[in-house]
Parts: sequence; structure tokens; C-alpha cells
Amino acid sequence: MKLYKIIQPAKGKTENSFRINLILVTKFAAMRNLFLTGIVSFFTIVSCKPRSFADRIYMNAKIWTGDSANPEARAIAVKDSLIIYVGNDYQSFIGAQTEIKNLQGHMLVPGFIDNHVHFLEGGYFLANINLRAVKSKSDFISVFRHFSDSLKGNGWIKGGNWDHEAWGGQLPSKEWIDSISAAHPVFLSRYDGHMGLANSIALKRAGITKETPNPSGGEILKDPKTGEPTGILRDAATSLISNVIPDPTENELDDALQRAANHALAHGLTQVHDMNSYGGWIDMATYRRAESAGRLPVRIYSFVAIRTWQKLDSFIKKNGWGDDLLHWGGLKGFVDGSLGSTTAWFYKPYLDAPNSTGLQVTDTTLLRKWILAADSAGLHIATHAIGDHANNWILNVYEEAEKQRPMKDHRFRVEHAQHLTEEDISRFAKLGVVPSMQPYHAIDDGKWAAKRLDSTRLLGTYVFKSLLASGAPLTFGSDWTVAPLDPIAGIYAAVTRRTLDDKNPGGWYPEQKISVDQALRCYTVNNAWAGFLENKTGRLKAGMLADFTVLSEDLFSIAPENIRDTKILLTVVNGKEAYFNPVKP
Repeated sequence: MKLYKIIQPAKGKTENSFRINLILVTKFAAMRNLFLTGIVSFFTIVSCKPRSFADRIYMNAKIWTGDSANPEARAIAVKDSLIIYVGNDYQSFIGAQTEIKNLQGHMLVPGFIDNHVHFLEGGYFLANINLRAVKSKSDFISVFRHFSDSLKGNGWIKGGNWDHEAWGGQLPSKEWIDSISAAHPVFLSRYDGHMGLANSIALKRAGITKETPNPSGGEILKDPKTGEPTGILRDAATSLISNVIPDPTENELDDALQRAANHALAHGLTQVHDMNSYGGWIDMATYRRAESAGRLPVRIYSFVAIRTWQKLDSFIKKNGWGDDLLHWGGLKGFVDGSLGSTTAWFYKPYLDAPNSTGLQVTDTTLLRKWILAADSAGLHIATHAIGDHANNWILNVYEEAEKQRPMKDHRFRVEHAQHLTEEDISRFAKLGVVPSMQPYHAIDDGKWAAKRLDSTRLLGTYVFKSLLASGAPLTFGSDWTVAPLDPIAGIYAAVTRRTLDDKNPGGWYPEQKISVDQALRCYTVNNAWAGFLENKTGRLKAGMLADFTVLSEDLFSIAPENIRDTKILLTVVNGKEAYFNPVKP
């Protein structure tokens, strides 16, 4: 079944004659009134300059607009890069060259926006080893061996995406891969990016030995008997390895960007907020290079590391803030690590690590100083915080900044905001802070989170509904490559909260489930606001940029558990069809 049928105006009709006929048929009442009052004659109407005709009209669609003034429609008209009409009566926008595309009842929504991706890293991962599906030690070794054997030379092996919880919680060690990595130095990240496995060659290049102390905000795991590094490095300790890995070349970065962009478009995404895989400046340079060459097919809000805020301030004074396709001005900082790596910062110890409450990845005195200074300079702050102590700490700093500059439109963001105390849930709305969350994490972490946290703390985990009820500007994304770059999977997670092991068919902490409408808003309207593009994107209305996505299913009419089977049929960016799947699955 084809996605749509294309209907053209009758051949031989000029735009003016087509318009005259259209006026005669559809505007008779208006002309009659004008004639009777003697204000304007019929011939004046005919001879006046024609209105702007659409390049394309998508009709017979079920449109969710995200616009509260016009929430539903059946047609959308596009001219160049803009939407010129959203409604039901589209005939007056038809010109001789207008393409009319019948979407045959499919659902059309604003282009999805992802609030948190590691875009270039994701593009790199698409072409490198992926251990996400591994379920045992033997599978880990087998997949790694197969990949290693396929390589030539002695370059670095990177990628990974492994999850030790998938095989019971045993951490991998360098012995798993030393004998099968030949001459390659290896560093394989856990899927959350807060822990990685290095082989002996990589450890040697980084100068990591049994005598190497833990860096501030990180941990080098060592064998309790021998004192030798096991190969596992946590949070800030991973930089000891990354510092000796050669930077990617421009060609490698350009290729990674194109892979990432194609992947995003195939999942209905028209815009992403990129959280600096390579510290941000290499990333931004790659995006600027692509835009200059006309090869940037998705919108990007590019964040850089908060420690470089002065560099960003100077850069903006010289280069401005970017444009609708690529803009910058955001800074990303870290308070703590992750739950999966037991480095998220909590008030109480972990159940399975009773001597640890997690890590402060960045010196909090320094981080506070950077945040206050960067906010004073007018820059936009987003800070990673997962544990309840980390979230409380960053909210306190944001509150301090708000008091210092009460008239500024801060739009502070907390990236992840996963585990909140009851008292802190309401503070997001009161302070106007964006909880920038990733719903897929909930159905992933929900498989094993009870190993780490008691039931009281879990009540404050991924509290989507509570945050929305409080009035917080909740936004959604993926944290790709930590989770799939797939808004449909995120909507499914937010609406059902069914964990990936299917052991919670009614939802993990089901009281925090939200509606399809709310989830769509978090992926569109709210994300546009969180990225300072709310007047250009996130909603479908005349004058907005023509970014939208067509789905194979109506998310409002199918069973929630079937949402995950929905496919992307069409992705339009800037009025251009950037991804097209002509056949309904």
C-alpha cells in the first residue's frame, strides 16, 4: 500500500485562471457581499496579486498539531521552508504547480526533537562494535573476537555499548579480551558512557598501573588480591584512556555525522540537542562544516563543555548564536555519574554497594562557580544529575542563580533528573527548570534498579506524571547511544512503563504513566522551548518551519502496548522530504 497519492491541478490552467475559478466556487459569498456594499468590484478581486500558492499540500491526514489554538487538522500546506496553512479547507492554496499528496488517513505530527544525544559518537557507533545485545560472558568474547578478526592494522577498537546487568552483574575484565585483541588497543564503553573496559595495551599507553591513584571524580577498579587494574574505569577515570586516543579525522567526523543524521531522519527526528561527545568544539566544527557545504539535513542545538564557557562567550561575541538549522550557546556540565555504574550521587548508600553513595564527577565548588559565571554571561546551562543528592545540589545552584538574575530567561536544564526527593519534584516548576528526561531509561533501568535502591527512593524515579502535574516543562529524548535514537520507543516507554523484560505488563511504578498527548508534547512543543526555537519549531501552524513526521499508526487509537510497532513513513525538514518510506509495513 502506497503512503500517498499525488494529485495535480488540471493541465493547461494558469495559476491566475485557476485562482479565478477557485474564487468563483469557494468565495462567492464573500464577493457577493463586497459587490452589494460597492466597496470592491469583482474585477478588482480578479486582478489583485494572487496569494502564495503551496508547493505541496499533504491532505487526508490525521494531524496532531501541538497548537492548542488549532489542535487537530486534516491538511497542511507548505511553501519553500515554511508552513502556510494548517486546517481542513486547503483548496485556496492550490496553484498550477502545487503537488497534492493524499496521506490516506495516516497520522502526521510535528517533527520529533530529541533533547539529549551524543550525535557524532552515535554515528561512530553505527560503524563499530556494538555489544548491546550480548547476554553472557561467552557471547561478549565471541562478538568481540569476530569484530577484532575483521580488522586490519593495529588501530584502536572503540564502541562497546555493553551492559553487565544483562548477564547477572559481573563486570568484564581485560582478561576477557587481551588474548584476542592482537595489537589493537581497546576501550569499550558501557552503554551509559560512565564506565569502560580497557585492554592491557590501552592501559599501558595511558600509563595506568597498580600504583596509579584514582582521579578526582573517577575510579580505577583493581584486583583486590594483586592490586592490578582490572581494565574497568569509571567516570572521570575514563579520561585517562580518552586522552591518549587520537582525535578522529575530519573525514571520519563527517562520515559519522551523515550516518547519525540518516539514522535520525529514519526515526522521524528533525532536530536534536547534541551534548558534546568530543567536548563540543570538534562536534560544532563538524556541524558548521556540514552546514557550509549544504550537507546538514537535521537541525542541531550544539552544546559544549561548561569548563569552556569563556571560550563560548568569546565565540558568540564574534560569530553570533547560529541560525535555525544550527545554533549554539548551550553548556553541558556534570554533577555525578550513573545508576548502572553505581556512580550516581545519592544521600544514602547503594543497597548493593553499602560503602558508596556515588561520585561527584566534577568538583562542586568549581562547577557552581562555572554555572554562576556562565549564566551571568547570558549562556544557557544544562547539567547532568541522576542521583537524588545530585539533583538537589543542582537545583540549589540554579535557585541561587535565579535570585542573582531574576529577570533573565534562564531555562536551566537538568539532564536526566532521574531520582528525585519528594520535596524536589515541585521545585522544577517553581524555578522554571527543565527536567530533560529520557523515558526509555525507565523501562531499561526498571529491570534491575531494585538491586541498587530501596522502594522509598524508587518512588522518586522517572516521575513523569508528577513533574507534569506540578507544571514543570518536561522534555523527552534518548541519550543516544545510551538508548535507541527512537522517539516511538520513548513514547511507548512513557505511556506504558513496561520494562524491557516484560515483567511489569501493567507498568513499573504505573502511577507515573502519562498520556500519548503528553508524551508527544514532551517530544515536540516542550523540546522546542527548551532549545529556544519555540517560535520556529515544535508546532504545526502557519509561519512555522515545515518540520513534520508521518506515522504508520494513529497513536491515539491503537493499544498502548502496540505503540512500539509504529513505523516512520515520512520525515520532512525545512519543507523537504528528507526520509521517505513509500510502503506501509
